[in-house]
Amino acid sequence: MTGSVLVLGATGYVGRRLIPRLLEAGYDVRAFARDPSRLRDVSWRDRVDVAQGDLTDYDSLTDAMRGVDVVYYLVHAMAAGGDFGTAELEQARNVARAARESGVSRIVYLSGLHPADEQLSKHLASRVAVGEVLLASGVPTAVLEAGVIIGSGSASFEMIRHLTEVLPYMPAPRWVRNFVQPIAIRDVLHYLVHAAALPEGVHGAYEVGGPDVLRYGQSMNGYAVEAGLRQRPIASLPLLTPWLASQWVNLVTPVPRAIAMPLIGSLTHNCVVGDRSVDAVIEPPEGGLTGYRKAVRLALAREREGDIESSWRASSPAGAPSDPLEGDPAWSGATVLQDARERQTRAALEAVWRVIESIGGERGWYSVPLLWSVRGLADRLIGGVGLRRGRRDAERLRVGDVVDWWRVEEIERGRLLRLRAEMRLPGRAWIELSVEEEGEGSRYRQRAVFLPRGLAGRLYWFSLVPAHAVIFSTMAARIVAAAEERES
Repeated sequence: MTGSVLVLGATGYVGRRLIPRLLEAGYDVRAFARDPSRLRDVSWRDRVDVAQGDLTDYDSLTDAMRGVDVVYYLVHAMAAGGDFGTAELEQARNVARAARESGVSRIVYLSGLHPADEQLSKHLASRVAVGEVLLASGVPTAVLEAGVIIGSGSASFEMIRHLTEVLPYMPAPRWVRNFVQPIAIRDVLHYLVHAAALPEGVHGAYEVGGPDVLRYGQSMNGYAVEAGLRQRPIASLPLLTPWLASQWVNLVTPVPRAIAMPLIGSLTHNCVVGDRSVDAVIEPPEGGLTGYRKAVRLALAREREGDIESSWRASSPAGAPSDPLEGDPAWSGATVLQDARERQTRAALEAVWRVIESIGGERGWYSVPLLWSVRGLADRLIGGVGLRRGRRDAERLRVGDVVDWWRVEEIERGRLLRLRAEMRLPGRAWIELSVEEEGEGSRYRQRAVFLPRGLAGRLYWFSLVPAHAVIFSTMAARIVAAAEERES
């Protein structure tokens, strides 16, 4: 296979996995991203061309599509608030127009499996509308409508996993009895890769799903069996609305409310494949489609090995700041509040860096666990991400990785780690951890930076000064102590 492709949504869960498979298939790949730095540390970065831009910017789209044969549209407003439907339609129209005028030969769009002739949830209806815009573009288009995607790091899998593991007894909404047809991420990628080589005459929407049709409650207990857990009794409660259910998911799983809401909205319907016409244009994977239990088993194995290729965590939650921390001494005239600490240690630079790079997740924050937990719970209660997102790899980080409620914004391995906060705040916040050689040991530096928004931001910061004094001083001392203990 040869040709050039453009991947819109290259930093997302599916995009990060699709690109290396397109490269293996022989395609020249261009990745489209608002923030190219989030692709800086992926293993395939040197093999792709990266175009910076935004779907709302028609000029950046046409520049990115120059010389491209196939465009993959993998962008969804999962965590968007406000009038996201209108925004998604505007973006789709931009992509459709740019593809038509740039001479693109095919568009491939990953949409959601949905029933016909039913009133759909807002997010699912928006996906359908985007597909219709692309199909009307005048460019041959394949819309692949996938069911619940099961794979290590997928939001759907994480929701099933944590609901099952946390709750010995599950009160659940009525939709827990609805039917779903999950599909393994490996099979989604199979269909996406082969869609690039479809003949010009292939144009339309195609449903894709795995071989198993299950009630959603059965999918939870299927997970329980593969994870070695006792199957959970499930009670269907008619009063548990999708909104209330999303609050519940927000509290007991790492999936924040902004992402849980569209996932749950899609589960209020029976979402099963009713038309297997995809088989006439793309042959199923060699050996057949992956069964649900096997998909769960593969995902669990990946997570145990720490080999998670991509994660839903890579998608920024709505309202999360995306702009980088600007250089000292001024932030464009903004008010800057800081807590700076440093410690001299006999530990070598390498030992301190190992502690810095492995911070968060299961290892925690070398501080006062109770205070961190209370702050994490408070964030969850107001719809934030909380502390439960963990981290992709226990030892190594890369730009764009999530570390609990932080995201890696900058890493200079062996010297500096900068994390940007993604909890709900009246302002913007970062924490920097750095180390440099000094004498026979090294010097550890730690800096928390907060750019308050209005009076609420200032009151927030100053109300926490006593807690920060305990948290950050303890954190600095224990990181240094951990490094010295490791070295000895």
